[in-house]
Parts: sequence; C-alpha cells; structure tokens
Amino acid sequence: MRKHQHAQKLQTFLETMSPQKAALANLNRSKRNESMKEQVKDFLQAYVASYRLHMHVDTNWGDPIVAFADAQDPLFKKLKEIVDLAHLLPSDLLADAKTVISYFVPFTKETVSSNSKGKGASRQWAKSYAETNQMITNLNVTLSDMLKKYGFKVATTMPTQNFDEAKLVSCWSQKHVAYIAGLGKFGLHHMIITEKGCCGRLCSIITNAKFDPTQRSSTEFCMYKLDGSCGVCVGKCALEALKVDGLDKQACYKECLRNAKTYAALGLADVCGKCVAEIPCSLTNPSKDREK
Repeated sequence: MRKHQHAQKLQTFLETMSPQKAALANLNRSKRNESMKEQVKDFLQAYVASYRLHMHVDTNWGDPIVAFADAQDPLFKKLKEIVDLAHLLPSDLLADAKTVISYFVPFTKETVSSNSKGKGASRQWAKSYAETNQMITNLNVTLSDMLKKYGFKVATTMPTQNFDEAKLVSCWSQKHVAYIAGLGKFGLHHMIITEKGCCGRLCSIITNAKFDPTQRSSTEFCMYKLDGSCGVCVGKCALEALKVDGLDKQACYKECLRNAKTYAALGLADVCGKCVAEIPCSLTNPSKDREK
C-alpha cells in the first residue's frame, strides 16, 4: 500500500513537470547547444524546488548546480589508475557518449548544523541523505526523458551503492566525475567542494547530446590545500579515521554502517558526514575570494 501511494505521488509530480518538458521541446533548434544547457540548469532547479511540495518529504534543499564534461576528456581514462582498474568510462555506459552531466544538490544550513554535534550522524542528516538519494533517482528518470524528447540517448547512474564493499572503491565515482566536469575540487576530507560547499549529494548522467564542457578551476577550493590555513575537518572526525595524510576507509565505512543500522526505519542511510558539518567549506567555496 505504501509503495502504491508513493508511486501515485510520483506520477502526480512528474505530470507537474510537463511545462519544463514542453519548454525544452519548443527551443530554437538552431541554438540547441546553448539553450539546452540553460534548460538543463533551469530544469534541475525547478525539479528540486517542486519535489518537496509534491512528494511531501521533510528535506529542504538549496538550488542545485551543474557542470558538463566532454566524455572524451582524458581524465576519465586516468580514473582506472586513480580509483580502480574496473572504473567505467562514459563509453562503457553509453557507446556514443559525448557529454557527462554532473550536478550537486546542496543541503540547507539547518541540516548541516543538525549534524555538527554528537558522535553519530543526526536523524535529520540521515533522513536528508536517504530522501535526497531517492529524489535524485527520480530526477534522473525525468531528466533522461527530457533529453530523449530530442532523440538523444541517455545512460543514468545511481547516487550511491555503486561501489565494491570489499575494496570500498566505486565503479563510477560521482566525486571524481564531478571534478572532471569542473563542478568542484577535492578537499582534505576527500569530498568535493563546490561553489555551494560540500554538504549535499552528487550524481551524473551520460548522453550523446553535445554540450560545451565546463572549464575546471585552476585554484584549490580547500583552504588547507590552498595555503595550509584550515584542516578543521580532521578534528571533526571523532573516530580519527580522517587524517592529514589520508583516510581510513574501513573505519569510516564501519561508522556509516552503524548509522545505517540506527536509522534503518528511514531507508538506506549508510552515512556519517561529521567531518563536513559546520566547517568553512560546508556551504560555500571558502577560497573564491582569492581566485583571480
């Protein structure tokens, strides 16, 4: 019964997004590249803003941000060395891939603040994690449909659970994909810092639609990497799994599983996030004022 009610709410919500689909379909085809890029950005913002109202979830989000990577960017091949030999290329997911669209949905200040106290993840943080993953999964379906209206092919990815639990490496690392797309830079805490911080969720889709790639910043967003003036995230890790010289992935994941057990009733919430809660880069890029 509960699944049926959710399906009904989702169908109603998708129907409300038809104006955005219609707007995209009516674009001037002679300017498709630029106008579609803007439409993707507008669509993401409209979808996220409308989702809470129509799906009756508790989580609030900030406006999402998006970046575009050339599917032939040589850094994708480098991920087989940096992440894992089994890491996929865009062409493994879509044979004629031309663009990887990477986006970030930021959490609110209230959600971030809720997770700053205590050893375990806060209930609000865990619920936001679970609800955001579900929202993103639904969003990818709708975004794919939107691009398919033009006759483009699309391959979707999942926001989580696409990793090897033994090695703790992903076959499609959303963080590394976001870096390649120019959405952000890695912080000392091993998370991606975007212009809207690091507290939120990443995801991506692959398409054979051609978009101009986003330029990657040449400046570090992490203040520790920029000039050694921070490092607050290390002290926020109660388990001492995070250190300046690396991350104990097994210890970190063990804590995530403990939180998942605590909040099992909320859905899958294998999350912690203590190291990124209420630090300089939680909700913004702290180095942006120094970028020339």
